[in-house]
Amino acid sequence: MLEAFKVVQGPARDDIPVVELTFEQRQKSRYRTQTRCGQTLGWFVERGHVLADGELLECSDGTRVLVEAALETVSNVVCDDRRQLARVAYHLGNRHVPLQVGDNFVRYQHDHVLDIMVKGLGLAVECKQAPFNPENGAYHGGSHGHSHDHAHEHSHTHQHSHEAV
Repeated sequence: MLEAFKVVQGPARDDIPVVELTFEQRQKSRYRTQTRCGQTLGWFVERGHVLADGELLECSDGTRVLVEAALETVSNVVCDDRRQLARVAYHLGNRHVPLQVGDNFVRYQHDHVLDIMVKGLGLAVECKQAPFNPENGAYHGGSHGHSHDHAHEHSHTHQHSHEAV
């Protein structure tokens, strides 16, 4: 079994093993699966690190394995009006939905309720199979960014959830 403990950057050669993973699988810090050619692969990476499409897992025997984003069922919203697209991204982000942002599109894991909301904002939604590479978010890859240990008095309430997405 290949065992990876490190994520590295660098050019991928054509002859290295490839592992196709969904976004959910790429979020795991410890996971066991198989490469495209059938080799068993287990990885143990830093907690909170989301494996990105194109990253390499370096195994204990020196083998490098290329991470590829698998095709998933996603909702794709394409629009040339950046203001409209920003409105959709705002409303989806307000629901803490992992979101992939491109030049003229936003993409999220398919959810018919969210599709109805987007259509209500006046945009078309296409359900399709595509790789899903959402933004990591402001709090990934380091400290949380803000504290809830407030020393000052204030009257607002916190209504957000800290559930993992």
